[in-house]
Amino acid sequence: MFALMIAFVVFGAVALLVVSVARPQVSLTEMRIETLRRQVATGDLSELVLPFSDRILRPTMQGFGRSVASMLPGNLLASIQKSLIMAGKSMPASTFVTFSALSTALLTGLAIVVLAAMGGVSAQGFMGLLVMATIGFCLPLFWLRTAVKSRQRSILKGLPDALDLITTCVEAGLGLDAALAKVSEQMKGPLAEEFSQTLREVSMGRLRREALSDLGQRTGVPGLISFVNAIIQAEQLGVSIAHVLKVQSDQMRTHRRQRAEQLAHEAPVKMMFPLVMCIFPAFMLVILGPAMIRISDQMM
Repeated sequence: MFALMIAFVVFGAVALLVVSVARPQVSLTEMRIETLRRQVATGDLSELVLPFSDRILRPTMQGFGRSVASMLPGNLLASIQKSLIMAGKSMPASTFVTFSALSTALLTGLAIVVLAAMGGVSAQGFMGLLVMATIGFCLPLFWLRTAVKSRQRSILKGLPDALDLITTCVEAGLGLDAALAKVSEQMKGPLAEEFSQTLREVSMGRLRREALSDLGQRTGVPGLISFVNAIIQAEQLGVSIAHVLKVQSDQMRTHRRQRAEQLAHEAPVKMMFPLVMCIFPAFMLVILGPAMIRISDQMM
C-alpha cells in the first residue's frame, strides 16, 4: 500500500512536470502584441495615439531613475528633492538622478572615444577620464544650485515691494489672505507664485500658520522666513498684524539699502580683475606701442 502511494505521488509529479513543460509559454512581447491587437480590434487607441516619448522614453527613463535612486542614500535624495523644490522645478529626485547619470555617462564616453583615437590609455588619459566623469556628475548639481540661487535672488528682490503692498492693503482694511491674493495678482515672478500656492493650500483647509511656515521652508530665503515667523507669532500672541507688517516692511527696505551699499563697495574689487587682465594690457599697448616703434627705428 505504501509503495502504491509512492508510485502515485511520483507519477503525479512527473505528469505535472510534463504538462508545465509542454504548455506553450507566452512571452512578454507576445502579451504586448496581443494587447495591441485587442486595442485595434475594439478601437481603443488611447495609448497608441500618445507620442513616442510618452509611451517609451519617459517610462524607460523613470524606471532607470528609480533603479539608480534606490542605490543612493535617502538623505541625499531628500536633499536633492528639497533643492528641486527651492528651485521651483516640478521634478522628482529620481529624474534628476537620471539626468546626472546620463551626463556622467555621456562625458565619460566622450573621453573614452578621445582616448581610443589617441591610441591607448595612459596615466594622464586615465586622470582625464576621471576628470570628465567628475565634470559630468557635477554639471547637473551646478545647474541646480544656480537655479536655486537665481530664484532666491528674484524672491529677495521682489520681497520689499510685496511687503509694502501687503502693508498698504492690510491698513486699508483687507485681511491678510486678501492682501496676499492682491500681491499675487499685481506682481509677477516666483514670489507671486509662492503666495498663490500658499493661498491654494489655505483654501483647501490647511492651517494658515502651517502654510506660511511651509512657504518659508520651501523658498529658503531668510528675509521671507523672518516675515513668515513674525506673522505666525503675531497671530499666536494677538498682536496687530498691520503693525507687524509695517515693521517688517521698514526692516526689509533697510536691508535692501544695506545690500545695495555692500554691492557698491564690492564693485571696485570685482572690477579690478577685468581691468588688470583685459583693459590694462590694451591700454599699455596703445600708449607704449608708438614709443617702442620709434625706439626700434632709431636702433636700426
